[in-house]
Amino acid sequence: MSKNSKLIIVESEVLPEVILKVLEVKKLLAKKEEKSSASACKRIGVSRSAYYKYRNSVFSYEERLTAKIITISMLLKDEPGVLSSVLVSLHNLNANILTVNQNIPVDGVATITISLRLNESFNEALEIKSIVAELNGVVDVQLLSGK
Repeated sequence: MSKNSKLIIVESEVLPEVILKVLEVKKLLAKKEEKSSASACKRIGVSRSAYYKYRNSVFSYEERLTAKIITISMLLKDEPGVLSSVLVSLHNLNANILTVNQNIPVDGVATITISLRLNESFNEALEIKSIVAELNGVVDVQLLSGK
């Protein structure tokens, strides 16, 4: 991006169709649904030259960029299945787990830090904290970021 360029947000309905197609090609390639840009361009119906012209200049402003992301730190007992039960519980709340960091257990407990994205239907971080705190083997839960 040059120092004279600006980022702008534009409704997709007013963009030329080629820009939307380039975004679709980028999605296919990111998800590994196509092996090459040529096959992705063919599938979407955009020329490779248009794709290469715009690929580094257009980006999708998706809800995941603005969705609620929280980070929780937990102290878990060093017992089989404890971390798994936490992850299953978060999954059941439709939270998208972004990162999991686990320290080596010391004195029978391990510190775990999890960053997750909350979906629209469940976005109360304090409620997630209390649900996780009640799980068997969870010693402590702290909300590090998010509300």
